[in-house]
Amino acid sequence: MWAEAWYTEKIMFEPTRTNQWKFFLHAHTAWESMLEDCRNARVSIDMEQYIFVPDTIGKQFIAILEQKVREGVRVRLLCDAAGSYTLYKSAYAKQLIVQGAEILFFNPISPWRINNYTSWFFRDHRKVLVVDSHIGHIGGVGVYQQMHDWRDTNVRIEGSIVHELSAVFDQMWNRTKEGKFFRFSAPFFNAELRNSKPQGLTKYFYFLTNSPRFHQRFIYHSLIDAIRSARRHIYLTTPYFVPDLRLLRVLRLAVRRGVDVRLVVPKTSNHAIVDFAARSYFGIILRAGVRIFLYHDRMMHAKTVVIDDDWASVGSANLDSLSLLLNYEANLVCTNRSFVNELKGHCTSDMESCREIVLSQWKQRSRLQKVFEMLTWPLHKFL
Repeated sequence: MWAEAWYTEKIMFEPTRTNQWKFFLHAHTAWESMLEDCRNARVSIDMEQYIFVPDTIGKQFIAILEQKVREGVRVRLLCDAAGSYTLYKSAYAKQLIVQGAEILFFNPISPWRINNYTSWFFRDHRKVLVVDSHIGHIGGVGVYQQMHDWRDTNVRIEGSIVHELSAVFDQMWNRTKEGKFFRFSAPFFNAELRNSKPQGLTKYFYFLTNSPRFHQRFIYHSLIDAIRSARRHIYLTTPYFVPDLRLLRVLRLAVRRGVDVRLVVPKTSNHAIVDFAARSYFGIILRAGVRIFLYHDRMMHAKTVVIDDDWASVGSANLDSLSLLLNYEANLVCTNRSFVNELKGHCTSDMESCREIVLSQWKQRSRLQKVFEMLTWPLHKFL
């Protein structure tokens, strides 16, 4: 199947090193690949998850992690304390520790920290798995049985880029261990990775992170720069669309330049208030000329961007303030044409399962819906 094809990309200046990738378009297929790689681990398993629930699928991961620890594999599991609260408070976490695994929970939440606003925001929303330091998984898929049939995008990758995933995991692991949940030092990678098209080893693949600190919002700034450079088309897929004014402005300016800007969002997500917040922008961007597609088949949870057949992004970051301004996120960005065109194919295929909204129809929505949309405006910076 075309969505499961393997590609190989030669890294400039180091012909013996390659990046290979494989896309997974549903949570359950991504889990199967992740579990298989964990089963085959020989040295180490480093897993970072925003949501890890010890339900049917969670227990499968736990069982494999326990088995690998017994085989002598180093296992480190880093979960967000809010997103993985059921694991945080469960006997499964203690059981893993007893077996020999290392487990940390990022930014714990507790009643006595209720006055500390950073304990409710600044979450670790990343979804990263690194096996034996040479196989990586990244995307939007969490470990939660409810996500089984969700339309999501995860990518399995091998090659030099995986060293960056490992380095970023180590950085977050060490900061969590030290209890430094907000004040991170400079990122591990150099300044050239902030550019939308860097050179050298990272000419085609590079790994970007986002943090709440203004000068470390690398995903956000890279996205803004890429949109500003767009000349032909921009395809955005996100479950939650609550852009800040700057992102909204560059999208509208792109349309004015003649760029074909399309947005794919779920007809109904798993957060009703965010749906109303997203729809409060629909009139604005429809008038600007952005095309909006509502995905009907199932919950759309993919977080991808494709620009001009030569820039693409996939990872954990949504197009909302929480992801782009307040959370810790991780995205794989690529300028390899084969990779970009494959991701573009996913977008166009998804649009066939969508209903496009037109401005004349949108104006006819009920007054009650308009009221609910309006009431979300004071909350946009926190959604």
